Amino acid sequence: MARTGSGTLLSRRNIKLDSFLKRNTEQAVYERIRAYEPCVVISETVNKVYMHVVLSDELVYLTEYPPRTLTAAVSFRRVRDIELVNDLPEFLSGKDRERCQHIRLTYVTDKPAAKGRDWLKRDKRTALPPAAPPSRRGSHCPLITHTLEGYPAGRSRSEWRKGGKEPHMLKPTRSASCPNPETLGLLKVPHPPTQPPSSAPSLYSPTSSLTSSPSPSEQSLRTIKSGQVPRRIGSVLSRLLRRDCVNSREEREAELHLYAVSQTSRLYLHLQSSWNSFIIRSTLLLDPLYRRKCNASSDSSPGKQRPAISWERTAHLFAQLSSELLQDEISVESSYLLLQELRTAAHRNVTLRRLFWRSSEVCVFLVQTLEESLHGCQGLSGVYTEDQLLLSTVIVQTLAVMFRETEVEAARLNLLSAKKGCLASRMLLALICDPRLQTQNRGSQIDSELQALLSEYLDAACSLLFELLCSGHETSECFSFENLLSVGWILRVLQPHPHLLSFIGYQAQQVVLVLSDLQESVLSPVQAVLLFQRCRLLLACLQYNSQLAQHLRSHFREEFRYFVKPSCAEEKLPPHYPISLPTLRLVERILTLILHR
Repeated sequence: MARTGSGTLLSRRNIKLDSFLKRNTEQAVYERIRAYEPCVVISETVNKVYMHVVLSDELVYLTEYPPRTLTAAVSFRRVRDIELVNDLPEFLSGKDRERCQHIRLTYVTDKPAAKGRDWLKRDKRTALPPAAPPSRRGSHCPLITHTLEGYPAGRSRSEWRKGGKEPHMLKPTRSASCPNPETLGLLKVPHPPTQPPSSAPSLYSPTSSLTSSPSPSEQSLRTIKSGQVPRRIGSVLSRLLRRDCVNSREEREAELHLYAVSQTSRLYLHLQSSWNSFIIRSTLLLDPLYRRKCNASSDSSPGKQRPAISWERTAHLFAQLSSELLQDEISVESSYLLLQELRTAAHRNVTLRRLFWRSSEVCVFLVQTLEESLHGCQGLSGVYTEDQLLLSTVIVQTLAVMFRETEVEAARLNLLSAKKGCLASRMLLALICDPRLQTQNRGSQIDSELQALLSEYLDAACSLLFELLCSGHETSECFSFENLLSVGWILRVLQPHPHLLSFIGYQAQQVVLVLSDLQESVLSPVQAVLLFQRCRLLLACLQYNSQLAQHLRSHFREEFRYFVKPSCAEEKLPPHYPISLPTLRLVERILTLILHR
């Protein structure tokens, strides 16, 4: 965790918590922790307790304030939505209430609610149980006007140290904010809560397998039919009724509520970024070729991992490869082979991605080479060559990989924002190109091969632009000087580019083509991820740049009206792809913005 100022994306370092995490987690788990932040938590077993939320690239953990145990709360594999709720929590007071950010995580669990805790039958107002003596709070703990639930006393740390460790989590002990020694369950709270639950919580295993369509329990269905349902949870019931018993395993939606009380909180941004990275990576790992490429790390299969390469060894190998890549008068072929090696290694090693941003020379070299390869030489003849396209593609693919899961790396932010975003501007302008193949021999075999290479480059350019836009979303609220690196800033930098409109038009055409009846096949994992990235690109254009929005509406309104159907998109996106549901939501939002504005 990097130490940073209050005006940056990265979280301030909490030395005590950081020491606790480093001391009580395996190295592989600790190195994958991306952010942590204190907030008030409401879950199935925790009611309005000030805790630390700890994010890794796969799990959301909770730990007490101050930390004593670390418990896995929910896996990103089960998350269905992460959203900000616009409300003023009644249990907070003063400035904490006004500046609070209420974040709601909706996820699925296949464990029914415990007996006596039928959340569908709760009264609108339920008295709190007797309160326990006040638990320890940090100096920055917000004032909570409602009394907290009582919990059993915690056991000593030496007890759980004797137990076996799970691959991704410590075995939790009883503590003031986690009453069960095995796991932390999560409660479905239909609306922003103002009162705590009324009785004993139910539990579920956060590591249980994922199924595609949650359904209500038989008990819930009986409650619905009997009419014993408070009016305030009608919207929840409508969601449940839409989810009929699709499979034999009964599932229900649940919600985890996080109330970040810091005015500079970045928790929502970190959650969105971690979730996006997870659904992309887990979807790509469904592709056999991609899985083989990443097999050396294979984060999703801990039991099959090879021994991790140390930070020192990784740094040595990266320095060696960098010196070869940066040598004078290196040939195009040598550059291409070294970049292939760098790209493959970066897929497998997040440490290498972090080192890449700490060594600015390699990034500057890649941007400069892309400028010369794609635009310098092409401008002389007006025709792309095979070598240009191959080298440009591997450069853009390498840069895109380096952005993945490195948003909390301080060196990345410093490098891209230096000199008013000079390097970021060069990268943006270099990756945009004319999507039309300029040639005098149309229809020849050579032109067909060049067109295929150009299409591959345009796919890679979309992926890199997606990563830059994700970075822009994360930094939109972090800078006051000209909104540097924000989404609006990125699109303003690109606006003068002579090929921007045709480039964006090409990406829109590909979305229409993929989602139309012209292609009936189910999308592969790689195609599904690319569709998600293209939809995010189009949505950013529609929301943040009036010129691009007008261009899309005037040139593609009819194509989206007649060829893009949500039902068709649903047929082409298999439900077991983690990225399918978020992509369907993006398609619906794009259709709304293009057709109804």
